[in-house]
Amino acid sequence: MPLITRLFAVAMLATTCVTLSAQMARSGEPAGTPGKLTVQYLAQSETLSAADLRAYTHATVTVHNPHTNADETYSGVPLIDLLVKLGAPHGHDLHGKALSDYVVATGSDGYKSVLALAEADPEFHPGQILVADEMDGKPLDEKTGPFRLVVTEDRRPARSVHSLVSVVVKAAE
Repeated sequence: MPLITRLFAVAMLATTCVTLSAQMARSGEPAGTPGKLTVQYLAQSETLSAADLRAYTHATVTVHNPHTNADETYSGVPLIDLLVKLGAPHGHDLHGKALSDYVVATGSDGYKSVLALAEADPEFHPGQILVADEMDGKPLDEKTGPFRLVVTEDRRPARSVHSLVSVVVKAAE
C-alpha cells in the first residue's frame, strides 16, 4: 500500500476517534470508571464498587445466550433496587410523566442500551433486569465484568451490556 494511502487512513482513523470522544464528552453522561458503576437518577448519583454491589440483596436468573447456544445463570441486583435508592419512582408511584423516563446503560467500550424505566419495575414488566456481578456462580471475568446488565425477557441479548460502567435515567422531552 502506498505511503500516502496509509497516512490518509491513519488521519481518518484519528479524526474519527477525536470526533467520537468529543461526542461522548458532550453526551452529559458519566464517562464511567472501569471497575466501578455509576448509577444516576436526576441529580442523585452513586458510584459503586464490586464490594458495594455484593452488599445488596441478589436475585438469580437464567437466560439463553444464542451466541454460545448455552444457558447462563447470572446473580445480581435488580436494577430497580439501585434506582429506588436514588429516588426513582416504582410500583404505584410510577405513573404519569415518569412513565416516559428511560434508562441508558453504557459499557466501558461505549456500547449503549436503552430501556424504559417501567421495564425495570416488576409491577410493569414480567422480566427481570439485573446488574449482575456473577455468572454460573463465579465473579464475571475481565472481558464481561465486573458488572453486566442482564435483560431476561429479550429474545436476543442485544440490550444486555457487558463491562457496565454507567446507568443513567433520563426524562423524555
